[in-house]
Amino acid sequence: MLVYHGTTLEIREPKIITSEIGRDFGFAFYTTDIQEQAERWAVRRAKIQSRKLKKTFPAVVNVYEWEKNDNLDIKEFESASLEWLDMVVNCRSDLSYRHTHDIVIGKIANDNVGETVSYVVQGIMRKEDAVERLKFEIINNQIAFCTEISLSQLRFSRSYQVEG
Repeated sequence: MLVYHGTTLEIREPKIITSEIGRDFGFAFYTTDIQEQAERWAVRRAKIQSRKLKKTFPAVVNVYEWEKNDNLDIKEFESASLEWLDMVVNCRSDLSYRHTHDIVIGKIANDNVGETVSYVVQGIMRKEDAVERLKFEIINNQIAFCTEISLSQLRFSRSYQVEG
């Protein structure tokens, strides 16, 4: 299976990305199995970096080969469920929160979804209502490689630039 990572540089050896910003499935190396989604991420990232640092950055998509390994702890969310929402809320709101999965596969909290998640975090919306609301969103897919052993499953294939 091919997975894609959109950014501004070629990444032959992926690393777990840690930052002060909460991510959907915690600190990890995030990929997608949707090529167009990675291309949009790359273009967005390049525009943000270019504006922020006042120089031009390329939009780069890295392509990796990945074969699922049954020996790893892989958590897969088929849809935006209560369990999925709990993980996203925990990971986004508590930087010290850690789950035990090597890889997490599930829907990505885009801007509209992120707004709904923030309502839950703030106590404005019940989780059950949020999940019902999210059924109407078109939500893309992400694959988070959360441990070093999971990263060893990725094989760099190539990278390419996209125009934004």
